[in-house]
Amino acid sequence: MKISTKGRYGLRAMIDLAIYSSNGHQALGQIAQRQNVSEIYLEQVFSALRKNNMVQSVKGAQGGYLLAVDPKDVTAGDILRVLEGDVSIIDYGNEDVGAEHSKLTTCINDMVWRRIDANIRDLVDGITLEEMVEDYKKKLGLHAPMYYI
Repeated sequence: MKISTKGRYGLRAMIDLAIYSSNGHQALGQIAQRQNVSEIYLEQVFSALRKNNMVQSVKGAQGGYLLAVDPKDVTAGDILRVLEGDVSIIDYGNEDVGAEHSKLTTCINDMVWRRIDANIRDLVDGITLEEMVEDYKKKLGLHAPMYYI
């Protein structure tokens, strides 16, 4: 499995939107500029995200996008599935093997490919948008330590 630019840019855009949408809806051009991504390309990404109820669009000249989900309730896996489809590394239905190889193929599928798939699913489904936002803010130094007296 290889994550396309659509998936990578989609994750970046959703993190950006989660950070900046507290200031209201965000124009696609602003997101594109902050992320150094083509606005036309982001239109495709946001179209898929909107159709899957992850973002809401605000119409008009001053329009833009807002998150339609709580960042703690959406995972990297949710976003990637919307933009990439299934996150499996192989298509199990397209195996063209003879009967003599079916047990070997089943063995490999069960012992290798499905285990890799399960680990990938566990990983991407275990990372929330909220956690990615917090990690990004921490890396930027936006979370200064609090000292109480």
